[in-house]
Amino acid sequence: MMQNGNQQLLCCNITMEDGKEKEKNLLDKKEEKASLFPLLPILSTPISSSSYSSTTPPHWLCNSSFTADLSIINDAVSSHFQPQSQSDEDDGNDDEDHGVQAEPPPRSYEPVESPESDGDSERNRKKKKRKRRRRERESSDERGFDGDYGGLRGSSNVRAWGGDSRTKHSKDYFFDSRGDLDNLAFGCLYRMDVARYKPYTALGISRLDFQGLSRWNRTGPALDRDSDEDALDGKLKSGGRYWSAKYMALESQKNLKRVRILVPERFAETVSDDYIPLMDVQSLIVEESWEDEVLRRTREFNKMTRERPQDEKVWLEFAGFQDKVAGMQSQKGARLQILEKKISILEKAAELNPENEELLLCLLKAYQRRDGTDVLVDRWEKILVQNSGSHKLWREFLHFLQGEFSRFKVSDMRKMYSNAIQALSAACSRHTRQVHHAAKSSPLDSALVQLELGLVDIFLSLCRFEWQAGYQELATALFQAEIEFSLFFPSLLLTEQSKQRLFEHFWNSNGPRVGEEGAFGWSTWLEKEEENRQRVIKEEASLDAEKGGWTGWSEPLAKNKIGDADPDNEANHDMEVEELQPDLEEDMKEEDDTEALLKKLGIDIDAASSSEVTDISTWTRWSKEELSRDCDQWMPVRAKSADGVSRSDGTLEAEADEHLLRVVVYEDVNEFLFSLSSFEARLSLLSQFVDFFGGKISQWICSNNSSWIEKTLSLEELPDSLLQTLRKVHDLSKLQNDIGSSRLEFLLGSTNNISRRTDMMKFLRNATLLCLTAFPRNYILEEAALVAEELSVTKVKSDSSVTPCRTLAKRLLKADRQDVLLCGVYARREAFYGNMDHARRVFDMALSSIDGLPLELRSIAPLIYFWYAETELANNPLNGHESSLRAVHILSCLGSGEPYSPFKSQVSSVQLLRAHQGFTQKIGTVRSAWVRGIIDDQSVSLVCSAALFEELTSGWTAGIQILDQAFAMVLPERRSHTFQIEFLFEFYLRMLQRHLDHVSLSKCWESICEGLQIFPFNSQLCSALVQIGHLYTTSNKIRRIFDEYCQKKESVVIWIFALSFEINRGGSQHRIRGLFEKAVGNDTMQNSVLLWRCYIAYEANIARDFSAARRIFFRAIHACPWSKKLWMDGFIKLNSILSAKELSDLQEVMRDKELNLRTDIYEILLQDELAIRR
Repeated sequence: MMQNGNQQLLCCNITMEDGKEKEKNLLDKKEEKASLFPLLPILSTPISSSSYSSTTPPHWLCNSSFTADLSIINDAVSSHFQPQSQSDEDDGNDDEDHGVQAEPPPRSYEPVESPESDGDSERNRKKKKRKRRRRERESSDERGFDGDYGGLRGSSNVRAWGGDSRTKHSKDYFFDSRGDLDNLAFGCLYRMDVARYKPYTALGISRLDFQGLSRWNRTGPALDRDSDEDALDGKLKSGGRYWSAKYMALESQKNLKRVRILVPERFAETVSDDYIPLMDVQSLIVEESWEDEVLRRTREFNKMTRERPQDEKVWLEFAGFQDKVAGMQSQKGARLQILEKKISILEKAAELNPENEELLLCLLKAYQRRDGTDVLVDRWEKILVQNSGSHKLWREFLHFLQGEFSRFKVSDMRKMYSNAIQALSAACSRHTRQVHHAAKSSPLDSALVQLELGLVDIFLSLCRFEWQAGYQELATALFQAEIEFSLFFPSLLLTEQSKQRLFEHFWNSNGPRVGEEGAFGWSTWLEKEEENRQRVIKEEASLDAEKGGWTGWSEPLAKNKIGDADPDNEANHDMEVEELQPDLEEDMKEEDDTEALLKKLGIDIDAASSSEVTDISTWTRWSKEELSRDCDQWMPVRAKSADGVSRSDGTLEAEADEHLLRVVVYEDVNEFLFSLSSFEARLSLLSQFVDFFGGKISQWICSNNSSWIEKTLSLEELPDSLLQTLRKVHDLSKLQNDIGSSRLEFLLGSTNNISRRTDMMKFLRNATLLCLTAFPRNYILEEAALVAEELSVTKVKSDSSVTPCRTLAKRLLKADRQDVLLCGVYARREAFYGNMDHARRVFDMALSSIDGLPLELRSIAPLIYFWYAETELANNPLNGHESSLRAVHILSCLGSGEPYSPFKSQVSSVQLLRAHQGFTQKIGTVRSAWVRGIIDDQSVSLVCSAALFEELTSGWTAGIQILDQAFAMVLPERRSHTFQIEFLFEFYLRMLQRHLDHVSLSKCWESICEGLQIFPFNSQLCSALVQIGHLYTTSNKIRRIFDEYCQKKESVVIWIFALSFEINRGGSQHRIRGLFEKAVGNDTMQNSVLLWRCYIAYEANIARDFSAARRIFFRAIHACPWSKKLWMDGFIKLNSILSAKELSDLQEVMRDKELNLRTDIYEILLQDELAIRR
């Protein structure tokens, strides 16, 4: 509502302090001086009527400045400092208590003789004051709001100094006592034309805000400030509109009527959340209570569910509304009744939509709040029987079982994983048969591809589970078996059962498997075995042919055995027994010696279960030995090599037994084997295999993909890719802050073992090179193989300029000379090691040979051009001008379409113009492809090349404009599911960061926030947020951003960066603990082993609160009982607070949960005894 009374003006206010000082000077010096500030709204002493009894006016009243009517100013000042919420009785009490009352100055400054007595004059003034206040309250009530300038609202005198041209000004100037800089911006007293809003309250206390309190307390020493402040404070507490207990209780009443604006349903459906159209909407204003709203919403939901029973959003909103209703209930019984209602709603929805995964998951979560674990498992199993082909339901069920501490056992979880893989594999087989029977032309059915990708994700979850539970050999063997079974199966028409029987023969043989030296795949091994068998048959046949003729009768083998002479057999048997007797005696003697040694140590074998180790240092050494063996023993051992170990020595016998435990037989893996028919699923399996074993691989999927989210959620330690971005944040924080800070990566300790990394990288290199036969010319796998070759080299000569992967790269190029992408990958590795000249030769060779390639291979040219230009700009910081010229030459060849030639001189302006026009035409072609949803690496490289070319030739604004146009080409629903668009957004941010001196903060900040909304799991965006925030904004704003996105998105990456930001800055312990508690309190984040381990390490190493670390540790193992590293943190980091009895109990619980323990505590005791004897 806008009224003239709602508008405010700046007037010449006279402060009380100035008035008091001038009055004091007048009284002390007793000098009559002219003053421009004669008005005294509040005096330190009462003013009697005799002050005006003199007929001769004072000299200072004759000043010409007071010829104008100043009652306007006086009314404004008096109304500004006087509270209007007090009643008439309060006014009287105030007068009595303080004995001081400010008298409103008269409208005329001529002395007036009053025949009334002093008492009558005082009573008249009080009466007039009360009447004036009553009129002001009534007028404010009629208008419906209170402003800051109560006495001036609606006054005709406002126009006199508000800028109204129709009013004749009596003064040419006014004093701005409340300095407002916005007057300069508007060029006038703008408050007359700006709407003001104050919430209306029936008590009329809206003006008693905090600013009003401060102005009230500055009214002078005549008022008792402390008592008055307490009185006002109490009134605020008792009558505050939004903070008082009275109104809070009123708001919680269900029958309280509220005014609501209802938007038409069809309008709400067409309008998105971030778009408000400029149109008049016929909205309905209703007054209803909370109970009325519940009834109305329930009727609406019932109507919508009857009209649209297949709409899952309506059912989910209906169920979510029940949570809102339950939140208004104070009694537990009422909340349980509403939960039952929610369950009945979801059951009806699931009955009408039995295959809807979202509805079923919501129903099961509602069951989880009501039912016990056993009942809930039964409900899960019933739903999974009806929806056995849903990988999403299986994944959530497996997460639920893993987090149930009371039911958790490794064998039970392994069985559930087997059921899930077999059910999903059977669903894939059924779908494949349906596709073949339908005779569809497209072999790549999207539903089948998604089903197989989900199956691969479940298999990766199984491998992570086995690895984290301590069964690392089994996890490695599962990868080897599945890659062989899916990628290198023989090209024979076999059923699934026949295929598995044939694979059993391969697995039990001595043939090398994927990743081992000399491996060449199951199919090739089978061909060679068949060749060897045919050769042996031919050799036997030739021997039989050389012998020729009849060889006579021969007795059957069984009859010969039966007819053997018994005395000879008995004699042989006696000789064998005599030979075995010394061995048995030696074994018994060794057992006696062991028992005697254990008894000397105070260990009774018969009562081993009740024995305890009382020395904590023993448990510490046991845990270190256990972690060391976990680090070394990850490769499965062959059965034949284990059987060949000599057992003449006790130590070798123990090693042989240990080797037998590390053997993975066919029965251990056959239940988890499945076939894959789609290219996407096979590539996903191989890419995740490389990432699982720590290989460096380019991002192959979007970070919003379920596979990527599952991988980040299951992390136990920080991966290298995340560590690199965290180090950048820490280095920047160290430059900004001189105080000492910690690093998040140091909390978990270093687990990098050089020998283990070397062996693992060799294993990864061999596996990747073998898989390149199934995925030829795949530059992602080629780069992974070259990087693995570099990491497998432990000793590199410091003076050598040879790249470690040069030999392997040349060997691969020799095998396929048309693989230009391999040339680009190899050149980038050379540039990474500083060999820029060699990298240029390789790039020039690749680009010069593109024109001679087939047409389908020429389409990859933009990728090579973009790599070359980006390498030039990144690896020559000292000679930036020459690098820019080289990059412009490379990109101009791509844009103009001319054949590539090595750089010789600066590009001419004509060639630049042709390149600019060529890029414009090519981007038009890309636009038409992107609209159809065809987004590939080549088109993204072309857009990046065009943007980079414009940045180097026309400026960064032109490059940013091209990228903005590219984002506008993609539909919003496709942006968050394509990793090419995610790469394009990262390139966009890197360009902005290169020009931070010229880019506005709002532009950069909005881009980062927009990217985090689309890609919340991207670590590069989080790093950019912290880096930009360090330079241009405050830490509190960064905290608010992190808090906002942590609530919106369940992302481990955002939590890690928020924690790293606080820990690096040496933030408050309360803030850091609050972040940790919010993270592990989330239903999804509580299954993150990484967050729990960081929390324990923070309390133990930084906060030094071991009792808190102990509590968190027990919470952690209860939430994540499958993680062996999490259990071992209790032995390593909490051995100073955990007793030996507690450590012993922890080990027993680990055995009960069937975690793989490789070291027995008695081995440590024996080592101690042997050390004492020596």
